[in-house]
Amino acid sequence: MNLHSDLQHDRLMSPLDLRGRSLRNRVVFGAHTSNMSENGLPGDQHLHYYLERARGGAGMIVVEPQAVHETALLTRGNFLVNDDMVIPGFRRITEACKAEGAVMIQQLYHVGQHGDADLSYRPNWSPSGMPSYLNSDGSHAMRANEIEEVLDGYVRAALRCREAGFDGVEIWAAYHSLIEQFWRPWSNRRDDEWGGSLENRTRFGREVVERVRRACGEDFIVGLSLSYADTDPVGLSAEEIVEISATHDKTGHLDYISCGTGSYVDYDKVMPTFVHGEKLSADVTTLLKQELKHAVVTSESQIRTPENAEAMLRAGQADLVSIVRGQIADPFWAKKVADNRADDVRGCISCNQMCWGRRSRDYWISCLVNPSVGREKDWGSEDITPAQTAKTVLVIGAGPAGLEAARVAAERGHKVTICEASDKVGGQFRLAGGQPRRGQLIELLDWYERQFDRLGVELRLNSFMDGEEIAAFGADEVIVATGSLPAETGFQRWMPQNDTLDGLENGNVCSVEDVMQRSVVPGKRVVMIDEGGHWQGGGTAWYLAERGHELTIVTPDVYVGAELHRTTSDFQLRKVLARSGAAFHTESVVESWTGKGARIRCLLSGKVTEVEADTLVMATTNVAFDMVGLELDEMELSHHEIGDCVAPRLAPYAFYEGRKLGLTL
Repeated sequence: MNLHSDLQHDRLMSPLDLRGRSLRNRVVFGAHTSNMSENGLPGDQHLHYYLERARGGAGMIVVEPQAVHETALLTRGNFLVNDDMVIPGFRRITEACKAEGAVMIQQLYHVGQHGDADLSYRPNWSPSGMPSYLNSDGSHAMRANEIEEVLDGYVRAALRCREAGFDGVEIWAAYHSLIEQFWRPWSNRRDDEWGGSLENRTRFGREVVERVRRACGEDFIVGLSLSYADTDPVGLSAEEIVEISATHDKTGHLDYISCGTGSYVDYDKVMPTFVHGEKLSADVTTLLKQELKHAVVTSESQIRTPENAEAMLRAGQADLVSIVRGQIADPFWAKKVADNRADDVRGCISCNQMCWGRRSRDYWISCLVNPSVGREKDWGSEDITPAQTAKTVLVIGAGPAGLEAARVAAERGHKVTICEASDKVGGQFRLAGGQPRRGQLIELLDWYERQFDRLGVELRLNSFMDGEEIAAFGADEVIVATGSLPAETGFQRWMPQNDTLDGLENGNVCSVEDVMQRSVVPGKRVVMIDEGGHWQGGGTAWYLAERGHELTIVTPDVYVGAELHRTTSDFQLRKVLARSGAAFHTESVVESWTGKGARIRCLLSGKVTEVEADTLVMATTNVAFDMVGLELDEMELSHHEIGDCVAPRLAPYAFYEGRKLGLTL
């Protein structure tokens, strides 16, 4: 009898047994680095981060990687290596999350040749001394006694996990980490028992699995994490990955194998953004399902929606699905699906701005659409504390800041009206959603409108309100979130002596906002000033390239899309633009505009290049649209201002300020 037959996603919500533990569903919150450790120890922030996902219904949680050796370090936020001091903090996490129904696993890792000596002050250890793709360091070819030392490190780390209350460990072999470095002929050039034949190259991984199993016992879950890098020129083929996985599976010691995508040599698919498709590992996990005899299969990599997850399981492409960024964006992803409320799931937009983007700068992670990430202890995600006194709240502006403030205020029990001057919600966020592959932004805006219907928020479109109208409304609380506008001066930060661009009066000039709202159709030949290095300019350039425009992109940065580097999406953007024939002028400014072309000056050499063009498109810093706030100041009418009308910035800060204010009303 199928107890879940009335569910829309009954396969996804069905239980699964691993080593005597029953997973309540097939949803895994997979391993990733949150960077929340406190002096190398798991603390309150780390506890509440995972506890929120356990409360949110995740069937299995794989806590972020624990290094097994001093030469393994990769991030500042890693935990103390080979130190029992981590055990009490991890025990707090496992006990709290298991009490909420989650099966708890910890990942164990050694990054091999790709370590970070700035953190470890140790040489990177690898099979054959190959160079790092994290930086330009070389690595140390491990000797036999050092291989034994690292193998012992895996065992000691696993025993520490068992003592901390974890149900098992996941052994990390993905992304060309140490174990995969032994697997690959390219990085394993040894001629001893650890290299050469397939049996020898897989010996290290098999020894890790077998020794952990012997040390931790038959009731301990042991998983293996690997990845497929299809565009890595020295990567393993899908067939080789399946063969290697089967070799490990034959030991009978593995309970699951989890497969993602990408590698340190092919990095942008490790945390794939919207520039890639979805369900990227499905083909390989399908092959694994057909071959493995003992281990079940987890599919990772851009499985974003409940519909995608359910379809994969029904098609036999996996037994489990790892939803990481999805459960960062909405910790109650699994519970909502279980309650037949999949439409209430706040979807990940695959931007990487505040998860991997912050992690890459060595901060603890957060989320653009869920600024409670990292603040779960104080803010939570779903159980918003009701206000002691219900108020009437008027929100002016339905961009990201206004939308989130209105939603959270309504969740607290206030009566909320939100007024938007245009005919749609979203502001510039909606314009960005019109760029190629960015429809997930529109999905998020649709989610807000569904939440407003659920919460009874009154949404008034085509409703510009001035100070007198706001005062006449008589709200207890007024929130101004009117956003920002293009500067339209052509001011470039690397030409600070010029307040305006020489030649603007010659015409044929517009902003990226003009392009994306279709109020201007640029000519065939376009020069774009991209000062931000983000999607404001890059996404608009992609939009124009798809429509056949001849592009010349001018940026003061060392490469186009420089700010996107920390999200791993910059390479694909440049590749698309380069293939369209776009010309890049980096470390350059537009010195003047003639109406029929631009004078482009290189900041390095001073050389001036004249480029003929029909239209100049500007992606420069916006200016705050603070007219409403200033008017309310003059009227001495109490109000709050949030988002770009305070200072033009990226979207995460608008969502953050909206939530922060909504929680205080």
